Amino acid sequence: MHTPSPARTEGREYRFERFRTRLLIDDMTFGRNALGPGSSLPDFDLPTLDGGRFASRALGGPVLLVFGSRTCPVTESAVPVLKRLHARFAEDVRFVLVNTREAHPGQTIGQPATAAEKHRHARMLRDHHAIPFEVAVDDIDGSLHRAFTPKPNSAYLVDATGTITFRAHWANDEPALLRALEEAASGGAAHGRSRAMARPLLRAVGHLPGVVAAAGSRTGRDIWRAAPPLAVLGSLSRLFTRLPADRRGPAAAAAALGVCAIAAGVVALLV
Repeated sequence: MHTPSPARTEGREYRFERFRTRLLIDDMTFGRNALGPGSSLPDFDLPTLDGGRFASRALGGPVLLVFGSRTCPVTESAVPVLKRLHARFAEDVRFVLVNTREAHPGQTIGQPATAAEKHRHARMLRDHHAIPFEVAVDDIDGSLHRAFTPKPNSAYLVDATGTITFRAHWANDEPALLRALEEAASGGAAHGRSRAMARPLLRAVGHLPGVVAAAGSRTGRDIWRAAPPLAVLGSLSRLFTRLPADRRGPAAAAAALGVCAIAAGVVALLV
């Protein structure tokens, strides 16, 4: 009997069809051995949608490397941040968004199964956001993404020698990325990490309903099964459509806390 190689097995597991709680847990933490400040980039050579290459041997200067996908609500929140930063730092830092597996595949936007499909998804991501900088396409098994310990929307600042100087868990963490890019643009070395969690995730919650609408109703059902608190906040965020999407998640969280406080008060009165 033929036994699949570990790389092929990992590639199949990487291309999951249904979002599960285990994936959510994996997304929340980096392992001790994950690439971070001081690590060297792995070897890679990826095509970009403009016909160029994004290769470890020819970075062309400092690079802000970001991972993302069309069905990632944090990516939805992060791209406007990245566009603002790109407008300010494009002359000093190369910006590259690497299209990965779909974070929340559904029946409308599923998990790409071929290289051609992955390229189509990368174009969908670029066109959806009108991204003004390079979009690179990882291979179908996510070899580069997996080398970084795959997170749906992490960001890395890399110097011209290929050494990672800064890592952000979420690319919508604008204050942390701004500080790191300012240091890089001034010739400094922005060694450090951003471990911000609650604020970046709450900023993304308001984008969750839009992701579900684009990916398909199955995505919504998967989120309810895998991450009920996230699904609740996403549903509550629909009550605040007059707010910008980034502010709907915090408003939903405040509303949920208010309801819990009222309920606790009622229970206390009844006891």
